[in-house]
Amino acid sequence: MLLLEVISGERLAKPERGKMRVHKISNVNKALDFIASKGVKLVSIGAEEIVDGNVKMTLGMIWTIILRFAIQDISVEETSAKEGLLLWCQRKTAPYKNVNIQNFHISWKDGLGFCALIHRHRPELIDYGKLRKDDPLTNLNTAFDVAEKYLDIPKMLDAEDIVGTARPDEKAIMTYVSSFYHAFSGAQKAETAANRICKVLAVNQENEQLMEDYEKLASDLLEWIRRTIPWLENRVAENTMHAMQQKLEDFRDYRRLHKPPKVQEKCQLEINFNTLQTKLRLSNRPAFMPSEGRMVSDINNAWGCLEQAEKGYEEWLLNEIRRLERLDHLAEKFRQKASIHEAWTDGKEAMLRQKDYETATLSEIKALLKKHEAFESDLAAHQDRVEQIAAIAQELNELDYYDSPSVNARCQKICDQWDNLGALTQKRREALERTEKLLETIDQLYLEYAKRAAPFNNWMEGAMEDLQDTFIVHTIEEIQGLSTAHEQFKATLPDADKERLAILGIHNEVSKIVQTYHVNMAGSNPYTIITPQEINGKWDHVRQLVPRRDQALTEEHARQQHNERLRKQFGAQANVIGPWIQTKMEEIGRISIEMHGTLEDQLSHLRQYEKSIVNYKPKIDQLEGDHQLIQEALIFDNKHTNYTMEHIRVGWEQLLTTIARTINEVENQILTRDAKGISQEQMNEFRASFNHFDRDHSGTLGPEEFKACLISLGYDIGNDPQGEAEFARIMSIVDPNRLGVVTFQAFIDFMSRETADTDTADQVMASFKILAGDKNYITVEELRRELPPDQAEYCIARMAPYTGPDAVPGALDYMSFSTALYGESDL
Repeated sequence: MLLLEVISGERLAKPERGKMRVHKISNVNKALDFIASKGVKLVSIGAEEIVDGNVKMTLGMIWTIILRFAIQDISVEETSAKEGLLLWCQRKTAPYKNVNIQNFHISWKDGLGFCALIHRHRPELIDYGKLRKDDPLTNLNTAFDVAEKYLDIPKMLDAEDIVGTARPDEKAIMTYVSSFYHAFSGAQKAETAANRICKVLAVNQENEQLMEDYEKLASDLLEWIRRTIPWLENRVAENTMHAMQQKLEDFRDYRRLHKPPKVQEKCQLEINFNTLQTKLRLSNRPAFMPSEGRMVSDINNAWGCLEQAEKGYEEWLLNEIRRLERLDHLAEKFRQKASIHEAWTDGKEAMLRQKDYETATLSEIKALLKKHEAFESDLAAHQDRVEQIAAIAQELNELDYYDSPSVNARCQKICDQWDNLGALTQKRREALERTEKLLETIDQLYLEYAKRAAPFNNWMEGAMEDLQDTFIVHTIEEIQGLSTAHEQFKATLPDADKERLAILGIHNEVSKIVQTYHVNMAGSNPYTIITPQEINGKWDHVRQLVPRRDQALTEEHARQQHNERLRKQFGAQANVIGPWIQTKMEEIGRISIEMHGTLEDQLSHLRQYEKSIVNYKPKIDQLEGDHQLIQEALIFDNKHTNYTMEHIRVGWEQLLTTIARTINEVENQILTRDAKGISQEQMNEFRASFNHFDRDHSGTLGPEEFKACLISLGYDIGNDPQGEAEFARIMSIVDPNRLGVVTFQAFIDFMSRETADTDTADQVMASFKILAGDKNYITVEELRRELPPDQAEYCIARMAPYTGPDAVPGALDYMSFSTALYGESDL
C-alpha cells in the first residue's frame, strides 16, 4: 500500500479489519490506473494477484515501473533504452583496462565496471590504479559505498550475492546502473557537445590540410613551368649538326619523359581543387581562395605560355638542322671549287709577268701571242667558276655560317687574284701586240690544237667536278631527277670521245709534219700546256667516275625508298589513332550527358572506360617510336597523313584529362549525395529532369531551361514580380559569376542545399557554451579536459583572448572562433 501511494501520489484509505480485502483491491486499482495513465502497459497483472501476494506478478509489476520511470527515458544515438544504456556504459569504460562491458550480468561481477563509471566522472573519489581484478568483493563494496556516500545512490545490491551468483540478476544490475546514468546525465551533455566540436574541428583540420597540399603542388608546378619556359624560348643556335641534333634529342626527352608527369600533376591539381571546394561547400565553409598567383586560372595561363613556347621550339630546331645541313653542303662545295681554282691559278701570275718576248724570235713571238690568246680563252672559261665561288660565299654569309670570316677571306683573296690576273693578262697582251708587227709567222696547227684542247679540257674538269659533287635530296622524285640528269650526261660521252680523238688527231698531225719536214721543235706546243697525255688521263678519270656516280645515286635511291616506307608506316598508324581519339572524345561527351544507373555504377563504368583508354597507350608509344625513326632519318614531310605527332600527343593528353574530369564530377556528385542525404532515386530524378531540358546536350541549362526544370520539380515560380525576384535569387546562387548557364553540379548543389541540414556557427557556439558551463568564455583547462589533445591545442592556438566584463585570466573567446569557422569573421 505504501508503494502504491508513492507511485500514485494519492493518500489511500486504510482498510478496516472487516473490509480489508475490498479496500486493498480498491487501493491497488487506483495505483494501477495511475501507472496505465503514464503509458505503461500491464499485461495479465490485476489487483487481486497483488493483494493475494503473488510474488511473480508483484515483482514483474515493480520491474515494469522501474523500466518506465528510471530506464525508458535513456537514449544514446537513437537506440532503445537497454541498448542505449549498454552503449553509454561501453563508451565510458572503454579507456579502462580489464573492463569489457557486453551485458548487464557477468560483465559486472568483478566490480571494475562500477568503479570505472565512478572514476570516469569523479576521479577524485576512487584510486582506480590500486584496484585488482582478482578481488571482486572489495571492488564491489568500494563502488557501492562511494556511490551511496558521495553520489546519493542507495545500495540496491549486495556484493556477496553478486560474487556468489554465476549469473547476477540482469534487471537488478540494469536498475542500479541506470542510477549512475541519471547521476552523471549532466556530463553526457558535455560529451555530446564535445563530439559536435570534434566533428566540426576535424572537418576544418582536413580542409586546411587539403589547402596546404594544393598550395604546395601549385607552387611546385609553377616553379617547374618557370624554369622550363626560358629553356624553350632559347633560340641560340649551335654551330654544328651534332650539337643541334642533341638539342632535338633533349626536346624529345622533355616531351616523352618530363612533361607527361606534369600533365598528370596539373590534372590532379584541378581535381584536388574541385574536391576541396565541394567539401567546403558541403560543410557550409567559405570557398577556398588560393594565394595570389596560384589560382587554377593562373596555372592554366602559365601552362598556356609553356605550350606556346613549346609550339615553336621544335619547328625552330628542325629549321636550324636544315640550315646547318645546307651550310655544311655549301661550305664543302666552296672549298672544293676554291681548291680547283687555286690549283688552276697557281703560277699564272708569274707566267704573265715573264718578259720572254723581249729576246724571242719572230716565230717565238708569234707563238707567245697565240699562247696568250689560248690563255685568255682559258681565263674566260674560268670566269663562271669564280662567279660560282663568290655566289656560294654570299649565300654562306646570308645563312649566317659560323666560319664566314675564313670563307670571306679566301673568297676575297680569289677575287683579288682574279682581278690581278685580268690586269696582268691585259698588260701582257698589250706588250705582245706591240711586237706583233715585227713577228708574222704562227703555227696554225698548234693554235687550232690549243683552241680545241682548252674548252675540251675545261669540259672534262667540269665533268669531273660534277661527277664528284655531293648532293642532298629528301624525296624519291629529287633523286630520280638527278639520275635522269646523269643519264643525259652519259649520253654525251660518245660525242665527247669523238672530240677527244679529233684533238689528238691535230697533235698527231703536228708530229707527222715534224717527222716529215724534220722540223726542229724546241719544246712543246707554244700555245698551250695541255698535252695529249693529260687529255687522255683526264678522259680515263672521267670514265672511272661515271660508275662511281651510278653507285652513289643507286644507294641514295634505296635510302629514299626506305624513308618512303617509314612515311607510309607512320601514316597508316596515325590515320587509325587520330580518328580513334576523336571518337573517344565524342563518346565521353555523350557519357557525361546520358549517364544511367546509380552514381557508383556510373563511376565504375567511367573507370573501366578510363582503363580501356589507358590500355591503348602502347599504340601511342609505338607511334612515338616510328616518329623517332622518321626524325632520325631527317624526314620532314609526309604526304600519307594529315596527322602529325604533335596532333596525336595533344589529342591523347586532352582525352586523358577529359575522362579524369568526368570521373571527378561523378565523385563530387557522390560526395554531395552522401553529405546531403540525397537518395539514388532523387539523384536519378534530378539527372532526368536536367537532361530533359538540356535539349542541345551541352551539359548546361540556360535561365529559361533552368526555370522550366525547377517548375517540373514542384517549385512554384510565377511570372509575377514576386516570382521573378525569387528566380533571380536562385540564379544568383547557381550562377554566381553571371555566365548565363547552370551546370549539373551547381544544380545538384542547389537541390541538396534546399533540403539538407548542416552544421551552423550558432550550433557550434551553443556546444562550446555547454562545455564552458554557460559562461561567455572558456578556459584552457576546460578545453583540454573535454576535447582530444590535438583538437584542444588547435582551439587554444586559434581562439582570441576573451575581453568581456566577466573575463578571468586565461579566458578564451569561443564565440568569435565559432563564427570564424564558417567564414563569418576572420580566424
